[in-house]
Amino acid sequence: MAQHNNLGQCLSLTYAATQYFQFSVDFMGRGFSIILFLLLALPAAAQIYKYTDAEGNTAYSNQPPQGVPAQTVELPPLNSIERQPPASPNTPTAPVAKEESRNAYEVLELTDIPTEEALRANNGTFTVGVRAQPRLQSPHLFRLLLDGQPYGQSTNVPRLQLVNIDRGEHSLAVQVIDGEHLVQQSETVTFTVQRVHQP
Repeated sequence: MAQHNNLGQCLSLTYAATQYFQFSVDFMGRGFSIILFLLLALPAAAQIYKYTDAEGNTAYSNQPPQGVPAQTVELPPLNSIERQPPASPNTPTAPVAKEESRNAYEVLELTDIPTEEALRANNGTFTVGVRAQPRLQSPHLFRLLLDGQPYGQSTNVPRLQLVNIDRGEHSLAVQVIDGEHLVQQSETVTFTVQRVHQP
C-alpha cells in the first residue's frame, strides 16, 4: 500500500509539474520555463530510497517510506562525454588537396624565350608563350613572375606580353593561380634583353 501511496504522490507531483510547465510555456517563455522545470525536478531526483514492501518485493522511492526501514541508494556519477569541436579546414586532408593541386599540370613551362642568346626587343616589348598539359583548367589563371615579382594581369590566354622591360639580365617564370592561391609554378628561366640604345 505504501508503494501505491508513493507512486500516487510521484504521479501527483509529476502532473502538477507538467501543469505548471505548460502554464510557464504559455506565459513566461520557453527558456525560463525549462530551467524552472529542471529546478523543480532536481530535488525529486536528488535522493533514492530502497526498501522491502509488504509482499517481500524490493521497491524504490524518491521519498522515505513510512514505517518501513529503508536504505539510501548512492548513485554513481553520471558518465559525461566531452564535446569534440568540429573538424577545421586545416585537417590532414587539406595538405593532400594542396599537394594534388600543386601537381595539377604535368607540364608547365615558358616558350619562345631564347636562353642561349640575347632577346632582341628594341622598345623592351616582347611576347612569351606558356605550355601547359593538360590545358588550363577553370578557374585557374596564368600570371608571370618577372625577377621574382608578379608582373601584369592574370589571364587564361597562353600568350603573355611584357612591355618596356629594361635591358640586361632578367628571370621569368609563369604561375598558375586560383584567386590568390598559388597552384603551381614553372621553372625559372634566365634571359638577357638587348635594346638598341638611342641617344
